[in-house]
Amino acid sequence: MRRSQGKAQSTSLPLSCFAYAAGHEDEGVCLLLRVGAYRILLDCGLEDLKVLSESEQPPVDLVFCSHAHEDHCRSLLKLHRAFPELPVYTSEVTAKLLPCHWLNEDPPENANWCQTLSWRSPFSIAPDLQIELVPAGHLPGAAAIVITHITPERSYKIMYTGDFSVSNFQLVEGMSIENLRGLSPDILILEGSYGTMRHPHRRLQEKQLMERINQALSQGKNVLLPVPPIGLGQEILKLLRSHHQFTGQDLDIWVDESVALTCDIYLELLSQFPLSVQNFAKHQPLFWDERICPRMRRINDSHQSEQNKNPRVVLVDYRSNLWQYLTDKTTEWLVLLPEKPQLSQKYSHPYFSQLELLHNLSSVKIETYLLAEHSDGRNTTQLIHNLRPQHVVLVHGLFNYLLELASLEELRNRYQLHSPAPGILVELPVGDRFVQPQAPQPVYYEGELNETGSMIDITLPDTISSDSRWKNIADTGIVQARWQGNELIIRGVSQRELLTSNNQARISSDLDCCNRCRHYSNQRCWNKFSPLYGFRVIPEGYCPVFEADNELI
Repeated sequence: MRRSQGKAQSTSLPLSCFAYAAGHEDEGVCLLLRVGAYRILLDCGLEDLKVLSESEQPPVDLVFCSHAHEDHCRSLLKLHRAFPELPVYTSEVTAKLLPCHWLNEDPPENANWCQTLSWRSPFSIAPDLQIELVPAGHLPGAAAIVITHITPERSYKIMYTGDFSVSNFQLVEGMSIENLRGLSPDILILEGSYGTMRHPHRRLQEKQLMERINQALSQGKNVLLPVPPIGLGQEILKLLRSHHQFTGQDLDIWVDESVALTCDIYLELLSQFPLSVQNFAKHQPLFWDERICPRMRRINDSHQSEQNKNPRVVLVDYRSNLWQYLTDKTTEWLVLLPEKPQLSQKYSHPYFSQLELLHNLSSVKIETYLLAEHSDGRNTTQLIHNLRPQHVVLVHGLFNYLLELASLEELRNRYQLHSPAPGILVELPVGDRFVQPQAPQPVYYEGELNETGSMIDITLPDTISSDSRWKNIADTGIVQARWQGNELIIRGVSQRELLTSNNQARISSDLDCCNRCRHYSNQRCWNKFSPLYGFRVIPEGYCPVFEADNELI
């Protein structure tokens, strides 16, 4: 869906963007960019390649792969096999990581089917078309592309970021806004995964995760972290190896083969990593180490007896069989799931599909953590303001998040904003005159306030629950209210906020509440006679059929 109709004095050069997949919900990203006579495919995260492979002729002139995450590259090998002569451009690190997605398939006949480009080195596709790769942060090898089309009248520049982050991670430096100043692309196509959300500093996020893991270990619990095979798992492993809370600690960290394979590739590419990582690797192994604590090992049969030693941290591919770790009721586990902006609630998390069946296991506790892999709203708008494009095309994020980003007055007053839905063509005329586009209208919900004795009830229409974000509030049923000038601001309190605020520590030991009920497990009520049965409830909750947990008395 095109979100704006801003007009400009157009040029004769055709410029447009067609979304095969725009990265909404769980879909990948695949965009067709037309620059004059050239057709450029930006990423290939399609589930079904049929739309691109119906013809006998290549559907585009070239393909750019921004990075090696599945939602940006899952059909890239199929596209190459359908059209072997179609050039695919990417960075050197991405080209090395891509095969991790196709381990069960026959390797391509041409091992170098991706053409790798050096950073910040313009490459001529044709006399009138150049491309240049810029580090995008987010993941080792992740690249933004700058496309320059040269005409007798002027040059046109288009920039596509793929996924990006301006924050420095453990294994990759953030995208440098300073190095991009003065670029002034006519069109900027970028992700808006987090919409207008703001996050704490990256180092604070890392600190909170390490503290939670350390707390669980000190309580004698094991920690299971289901992660994607590329990216997040390696970040966490580097944190565990270098964080002061774990340095020298007698702790075993176990890694399953899918995640370990990516670790091996990282080790082969150390020269491409930040100097701080290279210096760390000079003094001790970055990953595999059985001498210096904490020890890091592969999960395999040769260490079977040691793998059952407690406590331990286990990182596994989220698609693997998680039951094998959690079904032993004699061992307590804390399962930590990463928060994802595309997901409306924790229990719809793909990582959780197996774990939900374990709700009756009192030995398993499930929580989420924030280790953001994308830039938040503040850094996204900062990048836009520094680049000062005429058109901004927002992709990759929940539609509501992109709508809120496009609704920001500081953006809509300066740029022509678009957020295309799949199957929609967005024309991008470039000119000298800017007409402010019509602002996307945010949705407001009218309700009522009623004073009932010492309480105040707030009533809202049930249409508000159709928004996927409603489940984040319904998750706990707790809201906070505060005054902002003459306006009353009401916000929901997430499950993670409740956990980090240590509410349970404030519960009286003699209070008949959910936290002390024998039917309370994994933040849910499992008493079939309770009106709360099946619902997620807060520890301080209460119902008429409370039954005390004798083990807590």
